[in-house]
Amino acid sequence: MTTISINQFKDYEGQTVRVGAWIANKRSSGKIAFLQLRDGSGFAQAVVVKADVAEELFALAKGVTQETSVWVTGNVKSDGGRTPLGFELEVSDMEVIAESVDYPITPKEHGTEFLMDNRHLWLRSRRQHAIMKVRNELIRATYEFYNQEGFVKIDPPIITSSAPEGTTELFETDYFGQPAYLSQTGQLYMEAAAMALGKVFSFGPTFRAEKSKTRRHLIEFWMIEPEMAFFDHDMSLDLQERYVSYLAKSALENCRNELELLGRDLEKLEKVQAPFPRIRYADAITFLKAEGFDDIEYGDDFGAPHETAIANAHDKPVFITHWPKEIKPFYMKVDPENPDLVLCADLIAPEGYGEIIGGSQREDDYDRLKEEIIKEGLDETDAYDWYLELRKYGSVPHSGFGLGLERTVAWISGIEHIREAIPFPRLLNRIHP
Repeated sequence: MTTISINQFKDYEGQTVRVGAWIANKRSSGKIAFLQLRDGSGFAQAVVVKADVAEELFALAKGVTQETSVWVTGNVKSDGGRTPLGFELEVSDMEVIAESVDYPITPKEHGTEFLMDNRHLWLRSRRQHAIMKVRNELIRATYEFYNQEGFVKIDPPIITSSAPEGTTELFETDYFGQPAYLSQTGQLYMEAAAMALGKVFSFGPTFRAEKSKTRRHLIEFWMIEPEMAFFDHDMSLDLQERYVSYLAKSALENCRNELELLGRDLEKLEKVQAPFPRIRYADAITFLKAEGFDDIEYGDDFGAPHETAIANAHDKPVFITHWPKEIKPFYMKVDPENPDLVLCADLIAPEGYGEIIGGSQREDDYDRLKEEIIKEGLDETDAYDWYLELRKYGSVPHSGFGLGLERTVAWISGIEHIREAIPFPRLLNRIHP
């Protein structure tokens, strides 16, 4: 007997196979029992016809409980195109592996907080299965894209001694008598790697000690951070456009069924193609003022309503560039045409999902960078001495950016709560929407 997965049904039409699965749901109509199976690879219907099986088997099929694990044997048949899978299983035998009793997540509606409290079980649902498949596709597409672009994967440390954007949002820990932090970003290390390998990217967990109570923030999330030697600001924006367009295209090509199950408007994703609109920070302020926002002034950072208003004026992601130097981190390159601005950009996703990328050209001049480090009150002789040395030995123009995976998954999937985009949110991530 051949044992297969549900996603292999298409290759075994007309054959008798065995499948290990869980009972996601069931219903019966007197003489037929319909079992909804799931095995991690997908979902499929198994049909048990009373007239075709032993009485004990039919009774078992009608009485089996939600999330009971089973071995199911049967013939793979076309379902006439009723489901995305296109096939179902005509059952001839079934064996219970382990019974499930009083499974807490029933087919009825449940609140988000209840489901988050049972996240370890909620992952089994069709919706969460679809979101995780989209997440996996974006990860796969990320590696594919950067390999095609000639990048090298580098892993920066998760415990660091330096704080690229200040220590106020970092988790501090004692590192054998010295202060250290859970990584806020791998950027500084990636800059060092770019000076050795040209084009590099990292993909790992990052942490923000910020008690945000919004549906768009997480304490722990995953970030993709490329750094490129010999890249100026505009070259970096071009790369970001290509990357985000590639992610949207890959999701549409390889996760269409999952996106449809989530109710995603696919036409909006199909519009995500380079080039993206680029507007300067000052022009964005002018636009917001014209739209009636009286709570924003030049020099302020944007909040969610401001980002949403800007995004709603476009049907694809939009760059906000050339921000005031005073509200951006010390490592950003000053605009040679205006010393009050820096060469940076935030990429705002459509439909109110907010910033998905932050990036800049990095300061490559030793003296200017040292001046900024001192101005910020950071210790240039200890935690940042090695970072400064990158500018002493063959410094070059270079740029980089970071894309937040979970917020991008939320946008691509069209889901409301970013917590659904991370497999296992920590207790501290159980923020209220």
